[in-house]
Amino acid sequence: MSQINELYHRNYDRHPPALVPEYKTSVLRSPKNALISLQNSLSEITGPVFGQHELGALDNDLILNYAKQGLPIGERIIVHGYVRDENGLPLRNALVEVWQANAGGRYRHKKDQYLAPIDPNFGGCGRMLTDDNGYYFFRTIKPGPYPWRNRVNDWRPAHIHFSLSGDAFAQRLITQMYFEGDPLIASCPIVRAIKNDDAVRTLIAGLDKTASIQLDSLAYRFDLVLRGHRATLFENRLQGKA
Repeated sequence: MSQINELYHRNYDRHPPALVPEYKTSVLRSPKNALISLQNSLSEITGPVFGQHELGALDNDLILNYAKQGLPIGERIIVHGYVRDENGLPLRNALVEVWQANAGGRYRHKKDQYLAPIDPNFGGCGRMLTDDNGYYFFRTIKPGPYPWRNRVNDWRPAHIHFSLSGDAFAQRLITQMYFEGDPLIASCPIVRAIKNDDAVRTLIAGLDKTASIQLDSLAYRFDLVLRGHRATLFENRLQGKA
């Protein structure tokens, strides 16, 4: 059997710990014992292969992919960027999936009981593949902030959830993207779990007026790195709202 080239480990000095008492739901679902480091095998260094034929024409257009009798309400934006591996090389045909709240801060989910109305023309999810240069983009409505039952008067900043699948299962990434200039970022218990300011900045998309569409949409750039020292931070939480 040929030698297996292992992927780089995450830099745990930058990534948030699993247990953060200020982020209350982490208390019951964080590991109680130290993690064990295992040698990579084929189940880690290989991964699924995706093709453009598996995607719909509007999968990367959250403005139109759920619209029925009109357009969704809210600020129209473009999110774009590059997906790279641990060596800084572009990842081709990486699957990028996104989901988010609507402009009022409400998800289209039966467990979301926030008083903001559901937008009948906005589904809040999409997907796309990166091109040969690792580039991706999608159109959407800028999500609104919302309150959550962590502490009294805690609010989540506006954010978009990302799920990425690269060349290997060990590159799997689930993370959140925030928006430049949002004052709620600094007080968010999830963000405050990250003790490295440089690492926090990697989760904040910068306004990119060079990619904006005149009289239509502002643009935000969000680059992602899978694995390695500069890896985009992985969510230490269960999937779902928060």
